[in-house]
Amino acid sequence: NVTLCIPTAFVSWTGEALDTKIPLLRSMEALSKQALRILKLFGTDTGVTRVATTVGPEQEYFLVDRELYFQRPDLMTCERTLFGARPPKGQQLEDHYFGTIPSRVLAFMSEAELELYRLGVPVKTRHNEVAPGQYEIAPLFEVSHIASDHQMLLMETLKRVAQRHGLAALLHEKPFAGVNGSGKHNNWSMATDTGVNLLDPQDETHTNLQFVVFLVAVIRAVDIHADLLRACIASAANDHRLGANEAPPAIISMFLGDMLSDILAQVAEGSPKRTLKGGMIDLGARSLPQLPRHSGDRNRTSPFAFTGNKFEFRAVGSSQSIAWPNTVLNTIVAESLDYVAGELETAVGDKPTAAKLETASINLLKKLLKEHKRVIFDGDNYTEKWHAEAKERGLPMLVDSVASFHALSAKKNYDMFKKYGVLTRAELDSRTHIAIEKYIKQVTIEAETMVSMARTMILPAALAHQSLMAEAVASTEAAGVEDEDSRTALRTFVGAVSQLRKATVALDKVATAHAESPMKHAQQIKAKVIPAMEALRTVADELQLHVADEFWPMPVYRELLFLK
Repeated sequence: NVTLCIPTAFVSWTGEALDTKIPLLRSMEALSKQALRILKLFGTDTGVTRVATTVGPEQEYFLVDRELYFQRPDLMTCERTLFGARPPKGQQLEDHYFGTIPSRVLAFMSEAELELYRLGVPVKTRHNEVAPGQYEIAPLFEVSHIASDHQMLLMETLKRVAQRHGLAALLHEKPFAGVNGSGKHNNWSMATDTGVNLLDPQDETHTNLQFVVFLVAVIRAVDIHADLLRACIASAANDHRLGANEAPPAIISMFLGDMLSDILAQVAEGSPKRTLKGGMIDLGARSLPQLPRHSGDRNRTSPFAFTGNKFEFRAVGSSQSIAWPNTVLNTIVAESLDYVAGELETAVGDKPTAAKLETASINLLKKLLKEHKRVIFDGDNYTEKWHAEAKERGLPMLVDSVASFHALSAKKNYDMFKKYGVLTRAELDSRTHIAIEKYIKQVTIEAETMVSMARTMILPAALAHQSLMAEAVASTEAAGVEDEDSRTALRTFVGAVSQLRKATVALDKVATAHAESPMKHAQQIKAKVIPAMEALRTVADELQLHVADEFWPMPVYRELLFLK
């Protein structure tokens, strides 16, 4: 059986884009057009016919035993555990990250990689991730639309090949509470069709004014459209991960590192004269060579970090297509490059010279840095102090998906998509509606699954254990022995079972309620359904810690997270 996969674009009979590929291609055209204007100004456009965006997405995922997977209705239906107490051992020892890959997992990875090679997907790396049972696979960089197609093939292949090895691949952003979730780091850059990476600072960055112009254009884009960047990675699943001290917060900021921060500080004061060097690392042994030290950190707490010769957008969800985030990223940078090119073209006039261009560029860069430096933050994004500081800076505080959906329909964002021919009003409205509808349906399915599991699995198990406790108390007292501790434990347990019933009824009631509009329904789910789900889980997870293993009706975390 052979399947031929043909890249396809879907449009309606009236011409509206129905897929994610067409807007992505349009955004690439928009960026290329504006980037070429910058290259022409600097005289580096010789032989260049287009500028493409390149992407290298790092895919994180979990693997669980397939037999255990089918014993968990929540995993089957929602691809995440809706119940489950934390095991004594999770990721505290940090012994899984980059550790030895289990032989069963390695066999799966090898076959998946072979299939991907046959499909033309150039996967390059594999390793253990932070959480037990969590792994990562990453491809070589490709042009954005091809990288997007290959990402979809990669996710499908992981799931399909896992079945052959008695495994289930989980792409959900947060399959397990208490351990790290999964993301998809979107490594993004711009390159000419002659092979020049426009985000490569080169060794003497202070002499590479063109790079600094492109860099500051991206800074401007992220600051002005931080709300849209947050909205493009919004989902019910990603809400569990963002801001949980394991992934970037929902506040969009940028990390540049010491070297670039120093370059921009010099620009703000006049013009750059030096480039910070990392120096060399001496390992103190003659048998080991000296190694070059990187001039900056990677700051894994930042949602949008410069890492060498690219930006790493770390907030993209693991189950998400990269097409939409890259469409947004391309479009906002195209808008910013358009602005920068227009300002420089006006400043240098019809007879540009190198001196004119340098003066105009430095003046414009100073202005833009003063206006948009608020989005740059090189510190720890996990701290409460940063949240307070971000608020003072006036950065958007869109802490969850529901709060960010409004950005999709904001006039400034619609005007931008229209101006650069990326999305029409109908196309943008439909995507906004779909995002809200998906959020509603996803959480509703989870809530109804929780109610079903609580009633048909957890409550019967709890009652069976309650009966066992009652029989133990009765038999002990029948023997003439007073056992107040067992009586107290029984009363406490009965109270917990009662709380489980009440929490189940409460969730069932709010989960089936409706609202007058999709947006109000989503807000209602955020305000009422999700807290009710959390309340039910808290009670059920506490019961799990007291119910005998023989009664508990589903595999627990210690079985799911540690593959055998």
